[in-house]
Amino acid sequence: MTQVAIVGAGYAGMAAAVELAARGISVTVFEASRVVGGRARAMETHGVTVDNGQHILIGAYSETLRLMRQVGADPQRLLLRLPLILAYPRQLRIAAPCLPAPLHLTLALLSAQGLSWPDKFAAVRFMQTLRRDNFRLRSGKDDYSVSALLDAHRQPDRLRSYLWEPLCVAALNTPAEAASAQVFLNVLRDSLAAGRSCSDLLLPRVDLGAMFPVRAADYITAQDGKVVRDTAIRGIERPDSDTYTLLAEDGSRSTFSHVIIATAPYHVPALIENLTQLDALRHTLGELRYEPIITCYLGYPQHIRLPEVMLGHANGVMQWLFDRGQLGGPPGLLAAVISARGRHLELSNDELTERIHAEIAGIVPNLSTPQWSQVITEKRATFSCTPGLARPASTTPLPGLLLAGDYVAGDYPATLESAVRSGVQAAASILRQAPAD
Repeated sequence: MTQVAIVGAGYAGMAAAVELAARGISVTVFEASRVVGGRARAMETHGVTVDNGQHILIGAYSETLRLMRQVGADPQRLLLRLPLILAYPRQLRIAAPCLPAPLHLTLALLSAQGLSWPDKFAAVRFMQTLRRDNFRLRSGKDDYSVSALLDAHRQPDRLRSYLWEPLCVAALNTPAEAASAQVFLNVLRDSLAAGRSCSDLLLPRVDLGAMFPVRAADYITAQDGKVVRDTAIRGIERPDSDTYTLLAEDGSRSTFSHVIIATAPYHVPALIENLTQLDALRHTLGELRYEPIITCYLGYPQHIRLPEVMLGHANGVMQWLFDRGQLGGPPGLLAAVISARGRHLELSNDELTERIHAEIAGIVPNLSTPQWSQVITEKRATFSCTPGLARPASTTPLPGLLLAGDYVAGDYPATLESAVRSGVQAAASILRQAPAD
């Protein structure tokens, strides 16, 4: 009988579990925390529910949107869909009209406020050249950095500072000088250069747990699966060629025919310590490096409101600013996001909050001191998406043991969509070998 254990109840693990449960496969999800969601989870602070990090989706996240609908999480209600818009107060504004692709992007660039005509033509020429090259690096060259890519295509400084580099850091969570050009091209191919709706911004109106993982847990349970919370798995053994035994922290043991490891990559080596056949995998995981994401929540008086629900900010500490009050949260709640490594990591939380508040005051006139603040730092939020990075496959040398997570090999960097796709891929591998019992 096919019995699948999934270690980790983040987006990857829950995506795999939903896919399997929908096909009648017996599924048990183990989660060390009391809440589901993994690194995209909700938390309480100052009487307010916030996410441990601010995430956005785009229209190209087809698998995430599909599975949301499958578990009864209506994207139209839970997400605010906006046509592509990048707004930097008094600096730049790019807004895509509701026209078919690629016309929508061309007109968005040509009508951009804050760009000179040479800048606009350079941006359009860049995208046209990438499209002609099928979003592959020229002449089959080895991967190189996004900065080198922008150099090769002679992108002006203003375009780099306000468009390409912010998009790179937002998508890859890696500075442009260190980020993979090919992965960046993959992102541009499936967002800006795809169908018009693919570039739409989808901003969560609810916390990330409520957006999918919590609904997924209910769905799995309704399909006779199990979601076991507050149960940490500390190791995996293979007593014979047909089964795996999971060793829980409380000393309990359970046996399954298949296991999907859907934890963060830095937790995997300890889980597979007893599986000597996976030395190469341990080495690959050991080579991964990580990038942080800092989210600073600031609670202002209820009348405080941004001119846009999402704003960009250059040449300062914060990179993006979200008005959570316009997204279903309490009025006056703002969230500032800083992605990837940088000098900001040298600041204390109080210094960081003070700097961010000063930058917001440059956008919002007559801004009072925040009533409260909370800095959340995910030191290993994502892997560092560098050129030519070796990422492990979903399958392993051991039949029936698979990996799922945003770090698994694929076209995309570490995003919610890449996590979901990896879970779907792992489930598909099991379904090909083990039809529903």
